[in-house]
Amino acid sequence: MPKITADDGTQINVEVSGSDNAPALMLSNSLGTNLTMWDDQVGEWSKHFRVIRYDRRGHGGSDAPQGPYSMERFGRDVIAVLDALNVKKTNWCGLSMGGMVGQWLGANAPERIEKLILSNTNSYYADKGPWNDRVKFVRENGLEKLVDPNMERWFTAGFRAKSPDVIARMKALFMTTDAGGYVACCEAIRDMDFRDSNTRITAPTLVIVGAQDPATPPAQGELIAQQIKGAKLVSLDAAHISNMELPKLYAETVLNFLA
Repeated sequence: MPKITADDGTQINVEVSGSDNAPALMLSNSLGTNLTMWDDQVGEWSKHFRVIRYDRRGHGGSDAPQGPYSMERFGRDVIAVLDALNVKKTNWCGLSMGGMVGQWLGANAPERIEKLILSNTNSYYADKGPWNDRVKFVRENGLEKLVDPNMERWFTAGFRAKSPDVIARMKALFMTTDAGGYVACCEAIRDMDFRDSNTRITAPTLVIVGAQDPATPPAQGELIAQQIKGAKLVSLDAAHISNMELPKLYAETVLNFLA
């Protein structure tokens, strides 16, 4: 698939699977990953949907223009992709940062969203300190020293022990992220606030939390579910990257909601 150009000229890397006649399902990745994090689900989901994966600016095969970035900017990138693919309305499944972009879309572009899945995510950080610390650390040291701490946040100890191949793959994937793009994304996460706008979301919504997620603890997802009228909440026994820790259960959970 050729890269799609956003309205500011940034090139967004996109992959599409499944029938062009099927309903759309767009997937959005976590911070520090790329579209391959959905590899375990795409085969099954593509039987039912036109699956659209993309790399957020600053990640993977997409451009990494100088910041600042914002959740609105990420949302407008998504709209540019949908427009280029002639998709009027899509289902959305976003994990972590992908769930944050999904919250922006649900409140600000409701005409483009069919159903929302917000996974392992948060709506607001009252304490900006940890994000400021991470930005400073990456600016001074790069990403390499964050790799191991990230794996501890992303996956449970049991999964890390039994799946060293997945951990090695994710370490390598994380290191492909542009450091400047990563910093700009951290700043956008630090500054987001969806507490009021989430009450405007009308799309049917599923919130997925990881029972052992230290990065976005269950209470954060539970609050999002309370903010969105009629939202459903599901807890999976996983840490942060729950779709990779429990790939089959995650795929089934999403399909059951979208059915």
